[in-house]
Amino acid sequence: MPEPKEEVIMEEHLCEAPRTDQRILERVIEGCRLHVKMVPQNEWREAEVLQRGRQLNGSMKFYVHYVDCNRRLDEWVTDLDRLNVSTLKMPQKGGKKGAHLRDENRDANEVEAKKSGRKRKIPLLVMEDIKTEPGESSQPVPAANGTPSLRGSMSMVGHSEDAMTRIRNIECIELGRSRIQPWYFSPYPQQLTSLDCIYICEFCLKYLKSKTCLKRHMEKCALCHPPGNQIYSYDKLSFFEIDGRKNKSYAQNLCLLAKLFLDHKTLYYDTDPFLFYVLTEEDEKGHHIVGYFSKEKESAEEYNVACILVLPPFQKKGYGSLLIEFSYELSKIEQKTGSPEKPLSDLGLLSYRSYWSMAIMKELFTFKRRHPGEEITVHDISMSTSIKREDVVSTLQQLELCKYYKGQYVIVISDDKRRVYEERIEKAKKKTRINPNALQWRPKEYGKKRTQSTF
Repeated sequence: MPEPKEEVIMEEHLCEAPRTDQRILERVIEGCRLHVKMVPQNEWREAEVLQRGRQLNGSMKFYVHYVDCNRRLDEWVTDLDRLNVSTLKMPQKGGKKGAHLRDENRDANEVEAKKSGRKRKIPLLVMEDIKTEPGESSQPVPAANGTPSLRGSMSMVGHSEDAMTRIRNIECIELGRSRIQPWYFSPYPQQLTSLDCIYICEFCLKYLKSKTCLKRHMEKCALCHPPGNQIYSYDKLSFFEIDGRKNKSYAQNLCLLAKLFLDHKTLYYDTDPFLFYVLTEEDEKGHHIVGYFSKEKESAEEYNVACILVLPPFQKKGYGSLLIEFSYELSKIEQKTGSPEKPLSDLGLLSYRSYWSMAIMKELFTFKRRHPGEEITVHDISMSTSIKREDVVSTLQQLELCKYYKGQYVIVISDDKRRVYEERIEKAKKKTRINPNALQWRPKEYGKKRTQSTF
């Protein structure tokens, strides 16, 4: 009989840790596990020590990953009374430090990605190609043993989850009116990682080391919106299409910024093969970035999104659904079906499932109203919504709408489910939606050389 799994959340009356002795802390090494008090959740969880270091006053600090939690919660623990050293477990001999991290945050999307033999791409940058102001460094993060290093092809050499790439290296960024704590590692120049805050121009996304440098830069920066073509403008929201080849510096800076909040990034490529669609809010000072998605100019797998992100200050405001909806509006104009690259992040998967459910249910209701008594197929749903067939099928299964009847599968919507989604669709009408009439865009042909014949 297998042993019961150890509960990682301790009872409050059992977990009051004694005052921590600095000498005992010397035993806490990378790969150890112990219970750490999470703030502000005020609960104790098992955590793995990924790195240890020294504070300015000489006392120790530990960078920990909470077991079975998303890596965005990883943090430096400087209040050592939050550590319960009585629960300390040393690394197992022969085991790989942090090996469990490679098994976490996986879902069906990652399994699908592995089957297809593809890894999710993020276009990133060659640091030496970035122009900097006097006194600023553009050196990439140096490669430690086992740590990926950047090379000219913009791919990473080494395992992307080894060593430093598992440690969040930027404490804070200031972007426009917001100060944001990053979630994950991003290969900003080494010189900037020791600063309390990195300052980023919200229009060109250039990163600077101080408020003074930012102010000086803003006096020279000619942009008040992202570069590229404004292809959508409605109700103070705009989309700008940026070509990764034509606007390389902006695209590289955008990828660096995005990597702070996107975990599922394993390979780094040139920005040339990508288009970036940046969503902005407009006021009297200009167009302020809210989020973006990228897509390959040519995708044999019919992916219409490579990476997608809403910046933390703008999350939970419906912008994720807006980005997804916009990507499918582009697919409709292209007369193609599309799907996001896998794996999706946990937040991304929730957003897509919500969008697919609403779009498919809305299509079913509309079809039944316009064509009473007629049949609709999965292919019909896919073509009218531009949602890839596989995503339509998985959504119907998740909603438990597929029933086996007289030798075939049919779509059956119960009265309760119909009422629930009719109410949701009605509420969605009050939310910000994409207005297709405000979209001015034509798909371009990439990679196909135009030839002229002379007779």
